Amino acid sequence: MSKTTAESQVAPFSGAARSGDALKAEIRVRARAFGFDAVGFAGTAADPVDGSNLRRYIAEGRHGDMDWMARDTGRRANPLAVWPEARSAICLGVNYGPAGDPRSLRDEPERGAISVYARGRDYHKVIKKRLKAFARWLSDTYGCEVRVFVDTAPVMEKPLAMRAGLGWIGKHTNLVSHRFGSWLLLGEVFTTLDLVADAPAADRCGSCDACVRACPTDALAKPYQIDARRCVSYLTIEGKGAIPQELAAALGNRIFGCDDCLAACPWNKFATPTPHIDLRPRADLAAPRLHDLAALDEAGFRTRFAGTAIKRTGYQRMRRNIRNALSNAPRDDETSRRSG
Repeated sequence: MSKTTAESQVAPFSGAARSGDALKAEIRVRARAFGFDAVGFAGTAADPVDGSNLRRYIAEGRHGDMDWMARDTGRRANPLAVWPEARSAICLGVNYGPAGDPRSLRDEPERGAISVYARGRDYHKVIKKRLKAFARWLSDTYGCEVRVFVDTAPVMEKPLAMRAGLGWIGKHTNLVSHRFGSWLLLGEVFTTLDLVADAPAADRCGSCDACVRACPTDALAKPYQIDARRCVSYLTIEGKGAIPQELAAALGNRIFGCDDCLAACPWNKFATPTPHIDLRPRADLAAPRLHDLAALDEAGFRTRFAGTAIKRTGYQRMRRNIRNALSNAPRDDETSRRSG
């Protein structure tokens, strides 16, 4: 999205008339009014470390079937390659924290475990709507041009968010916030406004390896270096073929994503449940019965998961995941012995 004419409305006080701190403070206030819980500012120059890490990840094959990641790694690691006119990146986070520990579903093998972010409305739609509204205000107020990004664009959003001070990339390779723990969904507004970057966040993981130990499939054998080919989220969402036999049992009742490494992070002690209604779990997705899901045909799948991120994975992959979870569930006689 961009300002289409030179005559776009500009507020009485232009950005040029404000100090850098005052301008950023006003933008933060308005971003929060548009539904963002975390706001930070970063430059758009490429960081060579990002490109180096991405190239190593691809070279080692840890991206699995995600061929799109291997296409034009130089562009993906350079914000200016996405939009050369961008002068600043406004990085935004939305709290999607759960009300309880999502790992508790491991004790209910007859129910399917769905990753917290996918239990409500598709976050891409929720965040993009807010990004567009905020960016429109930014353009109208300061006479700048803007573009918005959320997850699907070739932007390395976690390193950018770290440089904007929203948090640091933890040993589980996800962003960790001292205020929101591991529960932030990210989006960005690139702008032609020249804003002073915030101080990058420092890594506060220390000697803790709780996330590494929590991974059920040993996808974090090396801290800060995830192997997607062993990651439950990859296997249940991105993986195109059959779930590898040697990992199938470790998935347990997980049918879409995994939150174990996120939930294990001690920084979650500061996290709070999401205040955003659209991101709260739907009643039918919080702990669905596996047998009910297995009975769905393709039309039923589309109806059941309409408006969620799950629908984008498709019926066949979801059916594969449900069958695997059912194969991991105790048989009726086993369940009887355990409860007897």
